[in-house]
Amino acid sequence: MIKRIVDISEPAYLHSQHSQLCIDKNRQTIAQIPIEDLGVLILQHPAIVLTQAALIQCQHNNVAVVFCDERHLPYALILPLTDGHTLHSKVLQQQIKLTVPIKKRLWQRIVLEKIANQIHVLQQLDRNTKPLERMLGKVKLGDSANIEAQAAQQYWRLLFGPDFRRDTEAGGINGLLNYGYAVMRAMVARAIVGGGLHPTIGIKHCNQYNDLCLADDLMEPLRPWVDWLVYLQNYNTPSPEVDRNTKQPLLKLLNAPVEWNRKNMPMMVACHYLLADFKRAFEDKSIKLVFPRPLSIDL
Repeated sequence: MIKRIVDISEPAYLHSQHSQLCIDKNRQTIAQIPIEDLGVLILQHPAIVLTQAALIQCQHNNVAVVFCDERHLPYALILPLTDGHTLHSKVLQQQIKLTVPIKKRLWQRIVLEKIANQIHVLQQLDRNTKPLERMLGKVKLGDSANIEAQAAQQYWRLLFGPDFRRDTEAGGINGLLNYGYAVMRAMVARAIVGGGLHPTIGIKHCNQYNDLCLADDLMEPLRPWVDWLVYLQNYNTPSPEVDRNTKQPLLKLLNAPVEWNRKNMPMMVACHYLLADFKRAFEDKSIKLVFPRPLSIDL
């Protein structure tokens, strides 16, 4: 089932009634959404009030609830940790016991997929992809040579020009990238919890202050699709900022039609299939992780 992504950027009172998320303004209900239909709920305005009952209902339905900061960028994420999967304890033990060789094998596959998708984006723009193509053959187990970072340096220059610098604190292109990545991160984290895994326990990312290490691992090959949409927005409107118009294409990406394992489905659904394969790959070396590839990306 295709889940809805709802972004609320104005003052509102959110409460639940009869399994519906009710959105009130000026003491009048202006919208009702079945909570079971929600996938991601993004709350942007500091004057939004959310009742505990509504929040718990969202968690029972595995809704990723995202809170934004004063820059309108996603800052915090709430997900269920115990009810997302019926075998949560069993799956969690498998995740904790992952050996270093398995982690290296999985990370190698993730890096290969990320670089391949970066190449695909550059190909759409008729850019020189040979530097990245040469790097594909150099990715070893665990990416011991850090080819991912080397490819990124080439990729950003080829995509946005030699003067572009990736800065998580900047606005404009960087601000849109930050927003798109954060939304994508929430979607991946939701799939992780739905699969019975814990988003904190990563295979490469391991910052003790990061609650979503595994989400950061698995979203790496999906980042280029955000990059492509941001490139299109910058091409049409130089120096775009994060606002209602620029956010919509990035939100639509979560339910964009994608190809996964020779099947067509929405991006959010494909992520759940990806997580199922990811778990099976813990013990089955023959499983080759395949990440979703959008069938079309446009504004």
